[in-house]
Amino acid sequence: MQIVVLAGGIGGAKFLAGVRAVARESGSGVTAVVNVGDDVTLHGLRICPDLDSVMYTLGGAADPERGWGRQGETWTVKEELAAYGAEPAWFGLGDRDIATHLVRTRMLDAGYPLSAVTEALCARWQPGVRLLPATDDRVETHVVVETEEGQRAIHFQEWWVRHRAALPAKRFVFVGAEASKPAAGVLEALSAADVVLVAPSNPVVSVAPILAVGGIREALTAPVVGISPIIGGAPVRGMADKCLAAVQTECSAAGVGNLYGARSTGGLLDGWLVDTTDAGVTIPGVTVRSHDLWMRDERSTAEIVRAALEVARA
Repeated sequence: MQIVVLAGGIGGAKFLAGVRAVARESGSGVTAVVNVGDDVTLHGLRICPDLDSVMYTLGGAADPERGWGRQGETWTVKEELAAYGAEPAWFGLGDRDIATHLVRTRMLDAGYPLSAVTEALCARWQPGVRLLPATDDRVETHVVVETEEGQRAIHFQEWWVRHRAALPAKRFVFVGAEASKPAAGVLEALSAADVVLVAPSNPVVSVAPILAVGGIREALTAPVVGISPIIGGAPVRGMADKCLAAVQTECSAAGVGNLYGARSTGGLLDGWLVDTTDAGVTIPGVTVRSHDLWMRDERSTAEIVRAALEVARA
């Protein structure tokens, strides 16, 4: 079996650990198509937060307490930049993490596409799945916010990290998406897929930017099953509720399921897996099942993956 996972953020990284465990048991292949909308250039370095979260998590190097960045991190460079008053002080880069960004930036500047750079970085970490950026093109999520001076657009990272999503968001813009095309290997992976799983990632700023890349949505021919990132009316982690409010969507398993919509009516989903707390949710045209969705560890996450695959078979 060939499994493709659309993923972003820490939730996507944790989910992929469970997918990898199930795939190893069955001899299946796994390709993760990862959001690049969070990517940003700071201090001259190209930073890919979602790709790195997945790579570090599956490579056993992620910080288990923060949930992002490197384990055993130090912050000397960050402290020195702050001493110089070098902005942005609100976005911290750890010393170990900086090495990844230095290598990535040097390779990108030399003309390598992001997919090739990601493959080179993964040679060290051996994540156990094929890791692909959604696109090799530059696509960034910007947020149109309301301020005292009126509306203005800021990078998603500034809205998310600096302002903690406190500035009212009017809409999200995936800059560059219209002209973008899938990264090398993405269309081939989708064509060969027996099932596509949508990780319990933020639907607005992790999954939507992937689907905004030209040609990806049209290439989804295998059964698509999504896993709800909302349990009992609240995000599992992060501030997805703020993002959903900006797109006038209820923060609930039903709200996100309806936002994705049924493939039969031009949406995304064939199946939708919700938590047992949300059992009874219905999405028109979509097969809905319930399962405990708390990703406590790799074993419990693998059970979620098995339940999602059962929905696909249904």
